[in-house]
Amino acid sequence: MSEYENVRVGKLILKGEKHRPKKRKHKSKKHEEVTPKIDTDSIKHGNWWKVTKVEEISGPVAIEFGNQTYVKALDNGLFTLGAPHNEGEGPSPEEILTAVSINEKKVAFKSGYNKYLRVEKNDIVTGRSDAIGATEQWEPVFEDGKMALQGYNDCFLSIDPDEDSVVANVKKAGSDQFIRIRSQTVREENPLKDVPNEEQGDIEQIEINYVKKFQKFQDKRLRLCKDGKKELKVAKQEGNLHETLLDRRSKMKADRYCK
Repeated sequence: MSEYENVRVGKLILKGEKHRPKKRKHKSKKHEEVTPKIDTDSIKHGNWWKVTKVEEISGPVAIEFGNQTYVKALDNGLFTLGAPHNEGEGPSPEEILTAVSINEKKVAFKSGYNKYLRVEKNDIVTGRSDAIGATEQWEPVFEDGKMALQGYNDCFLSIDPDEDSVVANVKKAGSDQFIRIRSQTVREENPLKDVPNEEQGDIEQIEINYVKKFQKFQDKRLRLCKDGKKELKVAKQEGNLHETLLDRRSKMKADRYCK
């Protein structure tokens, strides 16, 4: 039986058939082109985009009720709902407010007449304040993709249909209190958001970052490879930077994963 066990079992080869070794198929990695996401909602509103978090509420903003109708400042310090805009149009100048961040939860708004919005004792919203106090502070509330704006009196911003004025007199937000705050501030995309922290910086800093991350010495002194940085630049271009960094650390015996 031991003789049979030593026989390697393979594919049956018929007489006259040549044995050809299988060629390994290398799967080519296709680089899919990433199509930039187009904000169609913003385009419909004249490139005024909808904010989704408190920290985005700063600079020029507009408060939208319904579809393309915005809160409008009047010269008597009151506010009303402006006329509907056509698709592709942004808010009018009198419908643009300036948002001022107070803290990570609250903001204040200043009208084009350079006055801050506040809630009066009769729950009417006015723009007559020269400074920010308790009555001029607003808390944006986000939930399930919807937004409402809560005043200092714990009531939410809405439109009084009878008086055609802006008020804050409802304790629980409903469809009439849901708003959208739109901004025209340029959104800064961080080009390094998907890059590991260790790989941010020039090629020399990258090597230092990885040595600090993986070094095994208790004295915390850096052991850097004295070879030139040229091979690192080439490795980065060819896509094998990590392997090259590991080889350099292994030369210095400075990596806890190196033998």
